[in-house]
Amino acid sequence: MTSSYKELLSNTLPQVYDRIGEAISASGRESDSVRLVAVTKGHSLDAVSAALDLGLTDLGENRVEELEKKVDEFGRDLPTWHMIGHLQSRKVRRASEVAHLIQSVDSMKLGTRISRFAQESGFVVRTLAQVNASGESSKSGFNPASAVDDILCLSELSGIRVDGLMTMASFGANDKNLTSTFRFLRAIHRQLQDQGDMVGPELSMGMTNDFEIAIREGSTMVRVGTALFGART
Repeated sequence: MTSSYKELLSNTLPQVYDRIGEAISASGRESDSVRLVAVTKGHSLDAVSAALDLGLTDLGENRVEELEKKVDEFGRDLPTWHMIGHLQSRKVRRASEVAHLIQSVDSMKLGTRISRFAQESGFVVRTLAQVNASGESSKSGFNPASAVDDILCLSELSGIRVDGLMTMASFGANDKNLTSTFRFLRAIHRQLQDQGDMVGPELSMGMTNDFEIAIREGSTMVRVGTALFGART
């Protein structure tokens, strides 16, 4: 099956790189300013193997159990593992031990739990603060109205490093609404950076259907699954 994923990726990966490159060029940004996170969630170990063979080393997973299984198989030396799905407080220890970056820190409660684990373990957990920039009730994330103050508080917790922000746009939204969502996250990020260096430069926004718009609005990290690996079974 690895060969099947490798054959698929040999076609889809150049297309995704072309889309990213065109969006970067149209935005007047540097060619290396956007990182591709290949979302392997819901795909087999063969998909991860094929991705690594073709040079995709930033890999995203939604579920802690699936992340652990893949880390057990491929280790943490070559892949950089991103936890991109909602993280339950009771799974903080497990996620922090295997993920290089937890992109989905969506509340002070979760941040406090991560901080407690980090202090007990004696190391720093790298995170992104997830903001509900679209304002949808179904989405997790810091409330946009208080996000600046809340994320500054998050960044002050011991054992946590906030590398930047993450958001998810509304599925099926039109270009105008997508632009508004991504632009709003960038504005929050700018306000945070105006406060000093407590929050890093990353803006993780944009997925298969909208990452060109996200890049135009300043994304530094796009999370792409379907366009690379096809629909999940």
